[in-house]
Amino acid sequence: MKNYILLMKLRVVELLLVTTVPALFLASNGIPSVSVTFWSLLGGTLAAGGANAFNMVIESKSDQLMKRTANRPIATGQISKNSGLIFALFISILSLLTFYFFTTKLATVLTAIAIIFYVIGYTLTLKTRTSQNIVWGGIAGCMPVLIGQAAVTNDLTLTSWLFFLLIFFWTPPHFWALAVKYKDDYSAASIPMLPVVAPMKSVIKQMWLHSTLMAVISVLVITSAKLPLWTLVFSLLLIVGWKLQLIKLTKEPNEVNAGKLFQASIIFLSIYSFLLVIGVLLK
Repeated sequence: MKNYILLMKLRVVELLLVTTVPALFLASNGIPSVSVTFWSLLGGTLAAGGANAFNMVIESKSDQLMKRTANRPIATGQISKNSGLIFALFISILSLLTFYFFTTKLATVLTAIAIIFYVIGYTLTLKTRTSQNIVWGGIAGCMPVLIGQAAVTNDLTLTSWLFFLLIFFWTPPHFWALAVKYKDDYSAASIPMLPVVAPMKSVIKQMWLHSTLMAVISVLVITSAKLPLWTLVFSLLLIVGWKLQLIKLTKEPNEVNAGKLFQASIIFLSIYSFLLVIGVLLK
């Protein structure tokens, strides 16, 4: 069972849930129902876990070539591809049934789109063909904020789309920072992540572009949701903190500073999501 749970990459799923919770609060304009919250988080965990399991089945050979992924259950043969595929199908279908019976039809459709796009759009199509793979493939990781909105209201709002864009622009610099650290791994597996195929100056330039757009959108989310002014102030402070780390990477482009930027991006998204929840409760 431990190996099957490893297929779900729950540490990655955590970040998806971190953005789902504020989406539920924003959609409810207050505290969402316990039932919708529970089933949305459970369904989201199963959906993301299923997509990740599909990913490990598909990439088992390339996983063997990368030190970071060489110990994954399918790469080591602890779980067969067939067994992994059955598990991925089972929990993906279970996630859709969870959303269908306990939330809304729109949330179910959006979840199906997220799974299909991650597996077919990103893993099978984009990842090995373009250095912009994570830019467009990251759309799958943006879907939980739309799913959270749809699970409550069965429709999508301007605020939910702005939150979607925030995650869209947050994802590339977050992932590229990690890819700098594991550049040799991606190169060995012939995966053209941007830090593998482009000069570091170009990578940093694109990090600045995406993170700046993300900063602008983070302000628009707060104004669209009509949250208190103090949430905007704290959000700007978070952005400054991330930018300071990006400045360090710009001045000294090395793995250490890239790793710190990766952590800073997680801190930003986690605290920003928390601010949205508190802002909704106190407005």
